[in-house]
Amino acid sequence: MSSKVKLSLTPIERKASFALAGLFAARMLGLFLLLPVFAVAAKGLPGGDDPAKVGLALGMYGLTQAFMQIPFGLASDRWGRRPVVVTGLLLFILGSVVCALSNDVFWITIGRAIQGSGAISAAVTAWLADATRPEVRTRAMAMVGGSIGISFAVSLVAAPLIVGASGLTGLFWTIALLGVICLAVAGWVIPSAPVTIKMDDSARPLQVLTNTALLRLNFGVFCLHMTQVALFVVVPPLFIKLGDLQSAELWKVYLPVIFGSFLLMVPAIFWAETRKAHVKLLRVAVAGLVLVCALLPASSGDFYSLAFALTGFFVMFNVLEALQPSLVSRMAPPELKGLALGFYNTSQAAGLFLGGALGGELLSRGGSDTVFWAVCGLSAAWLLVTWGLKPLDQQTANPSAPNPQTPN
Repeated sequence: MSSKVKLSLTPIERKASFALAGLFAARMLGLFLLLPVFAVAAKGLPGGDDPAKVGLALGMYGLTQAFMQIPFGLASDRWGRRPVVVTGLLLFILGSVVCALSNDVFWITIGRAIQGSGAISAAVTAWLADATRPEVRTRAMAMVGGSIGISFAVSLVAAPLIVGASGLTGLFWTIALLGVICLAVAGWVIPSAPVTIKMDDSARPLQVLTNTALLRLNFGVFCLHMTQVALFVVVPPLFIKLGDLQSAELWKVYLPVIFGSFLLMVPAIFWAETRKAHVKLLRVAVAGLVLVCALLPASSGDFYSLAFALTGFFVMFNVLEALQPSLVSRMAPPELKGLALGFYNTSQAAGLFLGGALGGELLSRGGSDTVFWAVCGLSAAWLLVTWGLKPLDQQTANPSAPNPQTPN
């Protein structure tokens, strides 16, 4: 079989990849709509003038995600992906309604906690891993990563406009509606997950907890999302100040940033796929993240320099978002894929929470440069950890078995 055929998605793989990418995109749009505007829009609410409380509200979603990702991932290994995803989406919708009915930052924080308890990222990623062969999995994950990038771009345009028209309440009702759309996709659009190996009582979760390669990847996603949320505690007010903008005009900055970063991400992913250089690209992207974060303090006084640095950040972010879950699914024991991705997404959620909480605290105590240097140091630590990650052909974990097309 030629390499061209091997690297082509089959019709079933393509259908599952597009459907799951669509689900992920709609759900992430519901989350991303808050990031670009909340730090500004919350100022009109009780508690909204305290950066620490605003950061906590942004990050609280990640705290409950951190507690629930492992149970949801493990449940998806045992009982299937679809019922776990549906349950998580119902919780997400409930939390969105609580936020929509809230009139202060405290109750928005409670609603965000309920939203986060619907921790389906591991189950969705495992569903995608079930549906694809290892040699095309990074491409499928890149489709999800690309859809997330598009969702972020849409959120950057839509969020300021929605808040300008109907305030935070209208924004949260929009997020609840997106949750309902995701529920319909999960229930009726996505094909049943083909499972290669079903978990039984002989499966040992300790295999996941003691796998050093997986631990390195978990640390990486923690750093990546802590950095992302911390930056979005700081960056929106900076753009408003430097560009003399209103919150409803922030899309003019964010849209070209995300579009440009997405265009630069795609060739890098295809290069890694064709040359089987996933770990090599991972190291390059983390090194690039360190460089971008080091440039942020010097860029924070100029509008265009800050936009350029943010574009560089999202190039690295998009590449890493596609590479890391693909590597987890390939390095994990096949029968514990959902659990491994549960630990991975728990690390991601912990980063989301601490990025919001510590980003707000550091901003209130030391200003924006303190936040920028903190995430630069965190990225440098990640680079050191990543340097010990072995290439895929040197990993000892069993590869996933060929994927049958029998539904679960």
